[in-house]
Amino acid sequence: MSRRSSNRVTIVQVAESAGVSTQTVSRVINDFPGVLPGTRERVRAAIARLHYRPNIIARSLSQLRTNTLGVVTAGLDFFGPSRTLIGIERGANAAGYSRNLNLLHRPESDDVQNLIDGFLSRQVDGIIWATQEIGGNLEWLDREPLPTPCVFLETRPRPNVPSVNVDSRCGGQIAGRHLLSRGHRKIGVITGPLSWWSARERLRGWKDALAEAGIPAEDRFMIEGDWSTGSGANSLDRLLRHFPEMDSMFVCNDQMALGVLQASRRLGKRVPEDLAVVGFDDIPEAEFLGPPLTTIRQELLRLGGTVVELLSGLIAERWEGKEAAGPLETKWLMPELVVRQSTGSRDAV
Repeated sequence: MSRRSSNRVTIVQVAESAGVSTQTVSRVINDFPGVLPGTRERVRAAIARLHYRPNIIARSLSQLRTNTLGVVTAGLDFFGPSRTLIGIERGANAAGYSRNLNLLHRPESDDVQNLIDGFLSRQVDGIIWATQEIGGNLEWLDREPLPTPCVFLETRPRPNVPSVNVDSRCGGQIAGRHLLSRGHRKIGVITGPLSWWSARERLRGWKDALAEAGIPAEDRFMIEGDWSTGSGANSLDRLLRHFPEMDSMFVCNDQMALGVLQASRRLGKRVPEDLAVVGFDDIPEAEFLGPPLTTIRQELLRLGGTVVELLSGLIAERWEGKEAAGPLETKWLMPELVVRQSTGSRDAV
């Protein structure tokens, strides 16, 4: 059949050309299991030969699917959420999903019920909740699960609720242990806003590292920031007033660490000789700061891709009528230490 035929090639014609049923062609198009490799190749050859293009809209309607994911996010001014969203975008593109994006401007207080109702009315195939758990903004989840597959990012683990998290507590431990390994014992911390679950986890990891070394985590060692560069600079001033003997610090994101490096020069503190600094994120600029920043790298593109992969699996199980293989749990991604010049070697004390 000519590609220029006035009639659109149908799935029936593909089936006849390949010598199989239309059901087999459909299984190949949707990449379902249960088709012999030789048969699959024969169908693909017929599709290529006839220049067949599936009618995505009709297929979606017949399956009651929209090939759309609802995505909820917030905090795109910050590196972590914006980078994660890029990972979600890439993963969704690769899986053949379009996105319906909703941005929460006040995730700690916005009423999300209308947003959820909107997703359900549009019959999205699944939802990615890529908003940090802040205060009680996910209390609704403990009351009533969603009727469509949903995967959560950066939220505390809950029974039978699928989520993907970077292990922020582990990252805090790694940062503290690294400074201890350099001989530092007077270690301060600038946290993120402690209404955020992930900020509390990073702080908890720092406390764990100090406890392992037998060092009490005094309140004067800690100050709360807001993730911004300015809060890093201001927090260093305030922290040194209460903790003047501080010789090192864990700053819970790289943007605040940039503020610390700037403020340290103003205050006459040499980094790393007078003050060693560890950040968290590994923003692209980290290796070009003065000095280059030691930091805890979290693979945010991978985080976004992983949540799409997990949700795609849940959607497929639902449409194939399969039961989950086991209880739904949290998938953890491990951060890693990237050592640069902002932490220096010191003799143990």
